[in-house]
Amino acid sequence: MAELRLSGVVKRFGGVTAVDGVGLDIPSGEFFVLLGPSGAGKTTTLRLVAGLERPDAGRVSIGGRDVTALAPALRDVAFVFQQYSLYPHLSVFDNLAFPLRSPLRPSPETEVRRKVEEVARMLRIHDKLQNPATRLSGGQMQRVAIGRALVRSPALYLMDEPLSSLDAKLRNDLRLELKRIQQDLGATMLYVTHDQIEAMTLATRIGVLDAGRLVQVGTPQQIYENPGSAHVASRLGSPRINLVARGLFPQLDGPERAVTVGIRAEHLRLHRRPAASGPGLAHRGASVRRIERLSDLHLVHVGLDDSGQELIVSAPANESFEPNDAVQVELLRPLWFDAEGQRIHA
Repeated sequence: MAELRLSGVVKRFGGVTAVDGVGLDIPSGEFFVLLGPSGAGKTTTLRLVAGLERPDAGRVSIGGRDVTALAPALRDVAFVFQQYSLYPHLSVFDNLAFPLRSPLRPSPETEVRRKVEEVARMLRIHDKLQNPATRLSGGQMQRVAIGRALVRSPALYLMDEPLSSLDAKLRNDLRLELKRIQQDLGATMLYVTHDQIEAMTLATRIGVLDAGRLVQVGTPQQIYENPGSAHVASRLGSPRINLVARGLFPQLDGPERAVTVGIRAEHLRLHRRPAASGPGLAHRGASVRRIERLSDLHLVHVGLDDSGQELIVSAPANESFEPNDAVQVELLRPLWFDAEGQRIHA
């Protein structure tokens, strides 16, 4: 496996800058996830690394070698696309074997069989090797697509939302398998997604993209607990972080420049009756609008009277609330943001 380095990479399409000065160092063996909404530049970044696009500025290095001008076939990377992209006229075995029979990297047939069977067992599709590729379930086809990358043992794996077209259970199953495989192989992976659950569960580190710019890099815990902006804060967490106007909580001490306060659902507490005044008590005129009852907690939607604003509060399942209950909200760990959405540390 090899490290990946992007240095000031820029890519424009006409008047649109899809990737804007991205700089990134991914050490060998890391599972790095690029997270962002559609149009953030995730797939374009992958294509620049793979050589499918040429940067307008900056450099791409793999394993300490500048590959910016190299053709895709000479970069020793494997790309897993969002769609399965299997050869429908070939069996599962021949789909998996295809990269090993390439004229650029031919392997002896005994080695082809050994590698294909090893990867098929790893992906739990060894009993499907003789099946036509089109006679598989969606999850099995995606395993074949992933396996076709794994058989090559490249320097770098690139994955473009490979689980997004699967149903929830299959996504969860394959997410666990993909993490296990990456750890077993010690593989270097660059994975892009808009799904924050995938990012949180798969990544060694996450890079958050916003309009082509890499705005924050860190471990999932670092980015969740210490977001650098309101945009980053809203990318991680389920339910989404509550972002409301600072003026709704005039009695709450905070930085002078703050115009927005962010509060995660688990950092809010509900009181049934007026409690003693204190610096964390944020709003007395509030009422329960609705409750989402989950297994170990409730998500309580609370309306702040006379403001039209609503907060989502994570409450333990043993605390029972009903619609129209009058409550008081306490803020435990507010995050502060300025007029541009940048984090201000209190």
